[in-house]
Amino acid sequence: MIDALGSVGSLLLVGGTSDIAVATARRYLVDRPLRIVVAARETPRRVTVAEELRAAGGQVEVVDFDADDPASPARMLTAATAGGDIDVAVVAFGQLGEADRLRTDSAAAAHLAQVNYVAAVAVGTELAVRMRTQGHGVIVALSSVAGERVRRSNYVYGSTKAGMDGFFSGLGDSLAGTGVSVLVVRPGFVRSKMTEGLPDVPLSTTPEAVAEAIVAGVRGGRHTVWVPGAMRWVMSGLRHTPRAVFRRLPF
Repeated sequence: MIDALGSVGSLLLVGGTSDIAVATARRYLVDRPLRIVVAARETPRRVTVAEELRAAGGQVEVVDFDADDPASPARMLTAATAGGDIDVAVVAFGQLGEADRLRTDSAAAAHLAQVNYVAAVAVGTELAVRMRTQGHGVIVALSSVAGERVRRSNYVYGSTKAGMDGFFSGLGDSLAGTGVSVLVVRPGFVRSKMTEGLPDVPLSTTPEAVAEAIVAGVRGGRHTVWVPGAMRWVMSGLRHTPRAVFRRLPF
């Protein structure tokens, strides 16, 4: 359980090989050793992440998770909680997809929706059930500013993040008074392996900066954080931009 000083004893990383998930675990390990459950597909990257976090002082367990498998969320949570309660769960899996292909390939668009939205809903539902039972916990949902107002350049990805963001925001409201809370994290462009090869943009951020915001948000009992913080005001302006103007913007 998270103690009076905000220290976390156990951390679940769903999509545990993502750069943000790993950075979050490393940030928590700066404060104290803790139990870390890495939930991801069986890949060489998963082995490397587990070894790195053990070397950093984590008590690391590895469980299988596949966003393409509808039965995987329940199995994953059963395995992840077998060793004890989960204080903080970071839902960090997702794909960007190829925007040009997604415009014409319905199977690719449906697959992105499965990974980024449908699987996230299943994971969030399973987490809420288990955390209600244990009576405490924080669910951290990695959303994106792309879901704040969906842009024509990546509308399939943006729509999946809009749905995911809405689900976790509503889930957080539904959990009020249960001892369980939800923190929705809305980063801008993150320089990570998912965006490797893409040109940098203004207000870009790093996995480490997102991790710092997650730790501070959990400790402060926040329900939403933006990374960097200035993105909140940028997106507020874009939300209120007339559609005729918004369509002509170069992104």
